[in-house]
Parts: sequence; C-alpha cells; structure tokens
Amino acid sequence: MPRIFSGIQPSGELHIGNYLGAVKNWVELQHQHQCFICIVDHHAITQPYEPDAFEQRTLDMAVGLIAAGIDPDKCVLFVQSHVAAHTELAWIFNAVTPIGYLERMTQFKDKSQHQESVLAGLLNYPVLQAADVLLYKADLVPIGEDQIQHVELMREIARKWNAKYCRDFFPEPQAKIGTAKRIRGLDGQAKMSKSLGNTVAMLDEPDEIWEHIRMAQTDPARVTRKDPGTPEKCNVYALHQHFSAPSMVDEVADKCRGAAWGCVDCKRVLADNVAQTFSPMRERAKQLQDDPKALGDTLATGAARAREVADETMAGVREHMGYLIQHAGY
Repeated sequence: MPRIFSGIQPSGELHIGNYLGAVKNWVELQHQHQCFICIVDHHAITQPYEPDAFEQRTLDMAVGLIAAGIDPDKCVLFVQSHVAAHTELAWIFNAVTPIGYLERMTQFKDKSQHQESVLAGLLNYPVLQAADVLLYKADLVPIGEDQIQHVELMREIARKWNAKYCRDFFPEPQAKIGTAKRIRGLDGQAKMSKSLGNTVAMLDEPDEIWEHIRMAQTDPARVTRKDPGTPEKCNVYALHQHFSAPSMVDEVADKCRGAAWGCVDCKRVLADNVAQTFSPMRERAKQLQDDPKALGDTLATGAARAREVADETMAGVREHMGYLIQHAGY
C-alpha cells in the first residue's frame, strides 16, 4: 500500500480553508493509503507565536483533525516533537543540502521579508520538511500548488544523500495535488489564513459562522440589490460549490446574474449549509474535549507507532553514514 505523509501546523482550531484544502482529502486518502498525519509543531516556531497558548493550540488541532474524520485506527496521527528522529534527520540532511537551494525557495523569500533578522530556522524549514517525509519513506505528499517547490527539494535531498551514502535508500516522493486548490479568504483576495482574520473556524457555532460570512466580500459589481452580478467573480459563490448541493449552486448563479437575490440572501444560504456540514464534527469535537486523557492517549499511541518506523529508518541512516552504533553498556 503506498505511504503518504502530511503535516499541518498547530494553529488551533481548523478553519474551512484547512478543511477544503487539505484535511477533507486526507480523510479520503486514509482509506486507500498508509497515512502518517503529523501536527508539525517544530515548523510552527519558525514564526512568532505565543508559548503559553502553544500546547492548547496543538491539542485543538488534534481535536479538529479527529472530528473532521481523521481516524487514528486507520492512520498514524501524532505530534512532530514527540518523535525526536525528525530533528536528527533534518540535521543530517543539512550536511547534504546546498544553501543556494534553500535561498531560492519562494516561500523563504516571501516570509523573510517580514522578519527583521532572518532566522536560520526559516531558511532550513524545507530541510525539516524533507526529513518529515523521508523519515517514513513516503511515496506521496498531498500538497497545495504553493508547496510543489518544496517537494522538488525533498527529491533532490533524497538523491544527494542516496548518491553519497546508499543508493535507493530513500525513495523520491511525488507531489499529490488535491482537487481543492487555493481557498480564498472571506476578503476574496488572499489565501484563507487565521493570521489575516479572513477565516471561518470549522467548529464555530451557527451564529458565529453567520457573523463571519455576513461580512464576506462579494462581486464588486453588485453595489445594490438590483445590480446583476457575475457569480464567477464572487468568492461566496466559490464557497457554495464546496458546501451547497449542485442544484443550489445553479440556483445561486441564476439568481445572482438576474439580481433575484441580494448578496445577503446568498450568504445566508451559504452560512446555513456550512453550519449543517460541520454539525456532526462539532458534536464529535465536544466529546473529544470532554475526555482529554483519551485524546492524550491517542496522540501517544500515534507517536509510538511513528517511532517504530522512524527508528528503523534512522538505524539504516546511521549505519550507512558510518556512525558508531550505540551498544548496551556504553
């Protein structure tokens, strides 16, 4: 069975951009592949964050993933920092990765512009990503289009290590692009992101969902209710295609073009459908939140399963690189 690795930062509650762009796809893939789903907390510290809230954000992400349908019995769900081999392999990969490769990464160029003093962790972020994936010898990496460059770097790192130490030890993972591409935020401009405040949380109550969607940007041509619109230019219509039945999507388009509905009417229907979609997930999340011990046990079990694979990989890495193997009594 092909093996998949996917990671997500512990940003707290999942929002609908996370769900549509990644998690919904993972839920389907876990029935077809051997999946490793990792909450990548080491990656998260390369940007400013609140240490006091970090643990809770990690737990909230775990709750959201399981509530959304990630089944810890069908896949390996764990926290990155609970498997020490991730950082060990990342350090080893630093020894075969030219700095020039890292400086060419588009995301590094973009994010470094927002740091007064550019941190080495930001530069080495894709090396740790490569370690995440190659540690489990994953065949496929489900990603968005903005991560293709990083998967190409993973493949290059695998080739360089293999050429130097052991041919064909690490497979070269392939990118698996999901059907849901870049999900725009409620502002209709940027990618949906919690830091930009343009999201709807997956576990929001119906009235909270409505309050967020009520303020969403629509087709700028619709200044008044009587103005006909172009649904293809409206991000609310784009979200309808993910949350509304096909017949409703067609109705929304017709009533937008003919000005039979105002934008508020369109948003109201979308908000109701979003709330209905996530209703069973909200109930599941409440059960998980009411039993924190069970949640902790689930993550501990996942980390133990991940370590079994990671330890086997690292034993081979150390042997082929000539490290002194530690024996009992040393």
